Amino acid sequence: MADAALLDTVQRRTFDFFWETTNPANGLVPDRWPTPSFSSIAAVGFGLTAYGVGVERGWITRDQAVQRVLTTLRFFWTAPQGPAAAGTIGHKGFFYHFVDMQTGARFRDVELSTVDTSLLLGGVLFCQSYFTRDTPDERAIRAYADSLYRRVDWSFVQPNKPLVNHRWKPEDGYSRNDWRGYDESMILYVLALGSPTYPIDAAAWNAFHATDRWLTFEGQEHVNFAPLFGHQFSHVWIDFRGIRDDYMRARGIDWFENSRRAVVSQRAYAIRNPRGFRDYSANVWGLTAVDGPVNDSLTIDGKGIRFWTYSARGAAATEIRDDGTIGPTAAVSSMPFAPDLAIAAMRTMRQTYGDHLFQKYGFLDAFNPTLRDPATRVQAGKIVPGVGWFDDDYLGIDQGPIVLMIENYRSDLVWRVMRSNPHIVRGLRRAGFRGGWIDQAPPA
Repeated sequence: MADAALLDTVQRRTFDFFWETTNPANGLVPDRWPTPSFSSIAAVGFGLTAYGVGVERGWITRDQAVQRVLTTLRFFWTAPQGPAAAGTIGHKGFFYHFVDMQTGARFRDVELSTVDTSLLLGGVLFCQSYFTRDTPDERAIRAYADSLYRRVDWSFVQPNKPLVNHRWKPEDGYSRNDWRGYDESMILYVLALGSPTYPIDAAAWNAFHATDRWLTFEGQEHVNFAPLFGHQFSHVWIDFRGIRDDYMRARGIDWFENSRRAVVSQRAYAIRNPRGFRDYSANVWGLTAVDGPVNDSLTIDGKGIRFWTYSARGAAATEIRDDGTIGPTAAVSSMPFAPDLAIAAMRTMRQTYGDHLFQKYGFLDAFNPTLRDPATRVQAGKIVPGVGWFDDDYLGIDQGPIVLMIENYRSDLVWRVMRSNPHIVRGLRRAGFRGGWIDQAPPA
């Protein structure tokens, strides 16, 4: 009962971030709050999905959710697209990574982001499959969702087929990097493969995984990727339990088990704590892409430590990037993979750090118990003497997985809804997934 109450509190406060900070006129979710910021299109995808959770939990009415979702999808469909460097929200069906909170126009010179568009589409397709009633507004939601997905021209972002490129800019075109090797872009390839209008070649899936690193870290044999968000983001929407592609069939597990092993290995790394950071333990752990205190090298307890502000922290056989900064989202969003470990971490972090860490919208983005001296210069957040450094902000892309992965653990809601989406089913089948629920899904 105590665990259920804690889950209720964390999930509801985190949900309120999306419900209360989103611009109700267009559905755009801020990248961060309370620091004034642009909107993150990936955060919008998490928010669109969270509204369904809010309905199921009784936090908002279905009509409230319908109106918010319809406003959001209509805005993204009607906002101007095109190759111009300014004044548009995107091009070829893709969207810029960050956009103005009021107008939706490209923020400065940010990239047309393929992976962030994919995270937005995760929320769009969730709404398509969740809002199924035969009413004018819910029919409109389904139509806008389908149109937004079908408009994305995946062939436009394939300068090196069959792979998909990271981004495109009007100023200089494509990145030098394609999405290659296991990370958060699994959902990107599923969506690109499933497109009924601009599908990529089926060979793309195995080409993407050709450079995966199957290694042992902290006693866990798995495909390594250091920050935990890479093991979580795609899993927010896609139920990888019991379904296998060629890569995982050859290794006898599935991608869900791979994420579980990554979580267990990160916790084991924190217990071993080879760099001697303060407070690391069995219940205080979690490295992922979060805010940090300062970009500088400092001497703490006689040791030189390189610190970062926002950075993709992580621990794996392939890389260790650790400055003692912990992101609560890393542990809490691991709930479906290792619920006992995640709940214990969530409980301990709240009890240990109290209101320094857990406030209006749940857990602040990050904290660092190693930085305890108030005389230390930091670029963001604040140091509580004798306790640690604490961020001032919440980040939408870290809040989203908390709400949604807790719900997947509690009720399978997002997974259950997405298992019925024909585009997701089609993409997974073209990627070679077989077994489990995918064999029972209707033809797509």
